[in-house]
Amino acid sequence: MVVSSDIGGTDPDDVQSMVHLLVYADKLDIAGLIASPYGQGRKQQILQVIDAYERDYPNLVTHSDGYPTPAALRALCKQGALEPPGPSGFGRPTEGSEWIVQCARRDDPRPLHVLVWGGIDDLAQALHDAPDILPKLRVYFIGGPNKKWSVDAYNYVEQDHPLLWMIEANAAYRGWFVGGEQKGEWSNRGFVAKHVAGHGALGDCFSNAKADLKMGDTPSVARLLHGVPDDPTQPGWGGRFVRIWDGRKTIFDRQTTASDKAEVFGVTQFVLPAPKRYTAQNSAVMVFDGGQPASVGASEGKSLRFRFSPRDAKVWSYVIKSDHPSLNGQTGKFTAVAPPVERTSHPSALHPNWWIDDPDPATAEGVHPGAKSVNQWRVDFLTDFASRMQRCKSPSSTKPIENP
Repeated sequence: MVVSSDIGGTDPDDVQSMVHLLVYADKLDIAGLIASPYGQGRKQQILQVIDAYERDYPNLVTHSDGYPTPAALRALCKQGALEPPGPSGFGRPTEGSEWIVQCARRDDPRPLHVLVWGGIDDLAQALHDAPDILPKLRVYFIGGPNKKWSVDAYNYVEQDHPLLWMIEANAAYRGWFVGGEQKGEWSNRGFVAKHVAGHGALGDCFSNAKADLKMGDTPSVARLLHGVPDDPTQPGWGGRFVRIWDGRKTIFDRQTTASDKAEVFGVTQFVLPAPKRYTAQNSAVMVFDGGQPASVGASEGKSLRFRFSPRDAKVWSYVIKSDHPSLNGQTGKFTAVAPPVERTSHPSALHPNWWIDDPDPATAEGVHPGAKSVNQWRVDFLTDFASRMQRCKSPSSTKPIENP
C-alpha cells in the first residue's frame, strides 16, 4: 500500500491517521508515504511522526517482529506535488507520482492499494505518465473537501481513466468520528484522554495534534484491516459502498441563480463567454462563498471555464475577480443537492470499477451519506486501536507475535 497524505496542512486529522497507520504497520506492507499537500504540509511532517514511532519502536517490536524499522519507513517517504496541476489536471512528475509508478510496476502479483488522504494530484500525474499501471491500482480516495481542492485532477482521472478501481468516500469516512457510541470513554475527547494521550511518543503526537478524535482518513486503512478488500459492497470498518452512477457533472453556460441545481460532491463547471479583448495576459478566478480554493479561469478560445466541487448540500454563492473590467465583480449562486433516486439506482456503464457512499437515507448519519456504515463499528475499531496504543506504552511480557 501507498499513502498519499496532505499531512501538515490546515487539518490535524492526517497526523492522527498517520499514528494509527504506524501502530498497525506490522499488519500492512507499506510501500510509500507521500506528502501531497494543498497548503504548507511537507514530507517533513511525515518524518516527524516517524520520529515518534522510533521512540516507541523498542516497545512495539516486543509485541510483533513485523514492525518495520524507522529507517525503513523514512526511506519510503516522498514529496508529492507542491502546486496545483492546472486546468488539465496533470502537470509535471513529482517524486511522489514517480514512486507510485515504480511501486505499481514491481513484479508482485498483489494489487497496489493507494490510499489518498488529501488531493488526488499525484495519483492523476502517475496515471497520466504511466497509464499501464491502472489495472494494478486499488484506490481509496477520501473525497469531500479534498475533492474541492483537487477538482481538476479528479476531473482528469474520472474522464480519462474510467476503468480505474476506486472507492470515492465523500462522506462515509465521517462515521469514524461522527455518530455511533459516543458516551464516556467512547466519546471523541474521552477516548483520546483515556486510551491515547500518555501512551508513548506516538500517543502524545496524536493528542498534541488534536485533543479529540478526528482521524477522518483512517477508514481507508481500517477497510484493509477488517473488511473484504476486493468487494467494497461488503460491510467493514472502512464502510460499505455502492456502484457510482452517471450524470454527476453539471455544466452551466451562463451565470446562475439559486434555482439552478448541481449534484453535491459532483463536478460543477461554468463555461462562460470570454469578453471582448480578453487576452492571455488577463486572468480571472471564481471565488465560492468567499473561501478557498478559488477556481482559476481556463481560457478555452471563446470561453472561460471554471470548475468546482461542492462539498455541502446548500446554496453556494460566487463572485468573479478579474483584471478585465467586464468580468470583475460578476456574481451568481447555485444550489448543491443530493442526487435523485432515479439517477443513483442505475450503476454507471462508464465506470464499472468505481464505488461511492451509499445514498440510502438509512445509512446516513445526519447529513453525511453512508456514515453509519462506518460508525456502526465504532466500539470495535476503537477497542482494537486502544490495544494498539497500549503497545506504545509498555513492552510485551510474552514472545513477539510474528507478522502473518
